[in-house]
Amino acid sequence: MRRREFITLVGGAVTWPLTSRAQQSAMPVVGVLSSFSANARFNSALKQGMAELGFVDGKNFVIDYRYAEGQYDKLPGLAAELVHRQVAAIFATGGNGPGLAAKAATSTIPIVFASGGGDPVQSGLVSSLNRPGGNVTGVSIVFTALLAKRLELLHQLVPKAKTIGILVNPNYPDADLQIRELNDAATSMELKITVASASTESGLDAAFVTLVQHGADALFTSNDPYFTSLRRQIVTHAARYSLPAAYHARDFAEDGGLMSYGADVANAFRQCGNYIGRILKGERPSDLPVMQSSKFELVLNLNTAKALGLTVPQSFLASADEVIE
Repeated sequence: MRRREFITLVGGAVTWPLTSRAQQSAMPVVGVLSSFSANARFNSALKQGMAELGFVDGKNFVIDYRYAEGQYDKLPGLAAELVHRQVAAIFATGGNGPGLAAKAATSTIPIVFASGGGDPVQSGLVSSLNRPGGNVTGVSIVFTALLAKRLELLHQLVPKAKTIGILVNPNYPDADLQIRELNDAATSMELKITVASASTESGLDAAFVTLVQHGADALFTSNDPYFTSLRRQIVTHAARYSLPAAYHARDFAEDGGLMSYGADVANAFRQCGNYIGRILKGERPSDLPVMQSSKFELVLNLNTAKALGLTVPQSFLASADEVIE
């Protein structure tokens, strides 16, 4: 079952003086600066968005990828590499960090971000959503604002769970903000939360042991691009400890996680591809409003629910955008 709706904001068409493009060969290079690892589905969506504007990878443009693999301190150096290469545009994704690193590295190369971090205005990425100004625009992927809703959905699915284990990466810039928001949401639902940190793959097992020792009845992963790259390991640990889990991205549910609720990231990447294509055709980033994701997905893995012995309410099944059987 799938339902799709999204809002696309359209900006004006004004020639963008791409200094770096003047120094490029006939085939422009688009730099990708990402917090996480390669994701074939997301990369495909980005290319699809560009193809809708007539840009085909390897035919009339090429992509140069830079992945931080969850090591956020590498982002400034990776951004500098793309600027040194004089790419025609930079696509920055994986929280606000990549966009901020790219913005600090260049004020002339256009930057298009897909960010699931905090408010792009408050973070300093853009001046406003409608008129971002400067050389930066993109798509704000609403993740942090959906924390309370995802916790509520987990509570509906596992009503007997009274202590929710929260897995966080302390190196992620929004980690403290997410914990505060989850504390508030849990209090309103009369739930208790216990927090464990993991910033490396090797630290996951210790984090799960901590959660179980503190009485966690279910698992809630914070929004973090690095966790998405470790989703198979996280899903495996959740199964090992029989923890019903709620995740922020559908990739987890597709790989055996119980449920996910969040924005349609692939669609956001496609929208960013559209923006990059428009910029390569001459539009200014400052005139392209920051789009906000308004298409959200609730994905349930029914096989995992059965393996955990859960009885899924009919109302939950009816509200799911996709049920994996």
